[in-house]
Amino acid sequence: MSNDLSVKEPIPESVKKLDEFFEKRIGLGKSFDLGVRKLKILHKDVHFYYVNGLCDTSFVIELLEELVEINDNEKLSSRLKEIVENRLVHQSVTTVKTVDEVFDQVLSGLLAVVVDGSKEAFIVDVRSYPGRTPSEPDTEKVVRGSRDGFVENIIVNTALTRRRIRDERLRFEILKVGERSKTDIAIGYIEDVANDDLIQVIKKEIENIKIDGLTMADKTIEEFLVKQGYNPYPLVRYTERADVAATHLLEGHVLIYVDTSPSVIITPTTYFHHVQHAEEYRQSPAVGTFLRWVRFLGIVASLFLLPLWFAFVLDPSLLPDPISFIGPNEKTNIPIILQLFIADIGIEFLRIAAIHTPTPLSTAMGLIAAALIGQIAIDVGLFVPEVILYIAVAAIGTFATPSYELSVANKISRLILLTLVALFGVPGLVIGSTVFLLFLVNIRSLSTPYLWPFIPFNPSAFLQILVRRSVPGSKIRPSIVQTKNRHKQPS
Repeated sequence: MSNDLSVKEPIPESVKKLDEFFEKRIGLGKSFDLGVRKLKILHKDVHFYYVNGLCDTSFVIELLEELVEINDNEKLSSRLKEIVENRLVHQSVTTVKTVDEVFDQVLSGLLAVVVDGSKEAFIVDVRSYPGRTPSEPDTEKVVRGSRDGFVENIIVNTALTRRRIRDERLRFEILKVGERSKTDIAIGYIEDVANDDLIQVIKKEIENIKIDGLTMADKTIEEFLVKQGYNPYPLVRYTERADVAATHLLEGHVLIYVDTSPSVIITPTTYFHHVQHAEEYRQSPAVGTFLRWVRFLGIVASLFLLPLWFAFVLDPSLLPDPISFIGPNEKTNIPIILQLFIADIGIEFLRIAAIHTPTPLSTAMGLIAAALIGQIAIDVGLFVPEVILYIAVAAIGTFATPSYELSVANKISRLILLTLVALFGVPGLVIGSTVFLLFLVNIRSLSTPYLWPFIPFNPSAFLQILVRRSVPGSKIRPSIVQTKNRHKQPS
């Protein structure tokens, strides 16, 4: 908790007293990156407070030059505060009256200008955060389309969104969360489209977050917002693409931008939000629909292919004659179920290793894994070839899933289904699949049914899930977000 000095302490008249606050509270003079520039303007003290590395030095120097010229162009005046305010040549200048506000703004990278005797501080937005330029996200690449993905700077991210939606009703409400980190969080929505109740629920949940800091940024916000617990399935969607974020805003969703994170949280979402990809909308409707069906097939394969094949292995009589060749044709000393688990977890080893391996070495690692480990494991009798085949197909289906979070959750479900098949055979597959479906049906994300529009069934919305409509034919916003204005296109 904050100490008693931080409770609505007004800015003292004397800037020397304010210096003492800075030294005692935030370490001015002890921390090398905290600075103060002291000027004498018309025989009065004027102090600049800043953090090195978070301020644009060229702006600060320009402001200093403007204020120093006051001594040459003005006579002694009791209106020094107003003169200084007029000489702050910047588009963003605000006034604060408490010590806490000064500290928060300075530590956020803004410049505080204080005139002796004024009891106020001018806050100038000269922030220049270290960061990278917008580039295409690695996990959401498209063949054709924009390459300006979000970055770790919340100002840049909101600007990328405004560039696409120049609507006077687009709102970005800023909040600060974290007792120590004071992380900036913006709630983005279109005022006459988004549901007011949803906006208020999200604001209330974020304002009620009590934590030291948000070092994991958006992920920490998600855990407070949806209270997921140990449910592996993602209850919000992440995107690093500005065009995807803008599309969801226009559909009535509420977005959460967290400073220091290149991902934006989309709320509310269903299971089917996680299986869509921007590439579908960068191609013609027919091609987009084809890509969507192929992706659906990959997701289904990542879930059910291995349990179904293993059920056939345990009971070959279930196989129709035309495909009776399916199943291992050679004996092995290691049980098939153990082979499946070893190979599936081995794929996870490779994925984790690829993340932690420098890019120039990751290709070599993949070649070693494919050419040496897989083939030699078959040659020495550790695996039968069919196990490697079906594990590879399931892994490709996992990688074809657009949402990384969903792909990992599906892998966990696949391993559970495999265990049930190993214990109970075909009844285990049937019962496990039924329980899996019921589990998804009972999930709610901010009071939104997870399997909508499949359950509860909405024919027109479900058809849009199966078939990618052309933009002129898509005139109604999804009813699941309960928008104020359901029509995308004016009549």
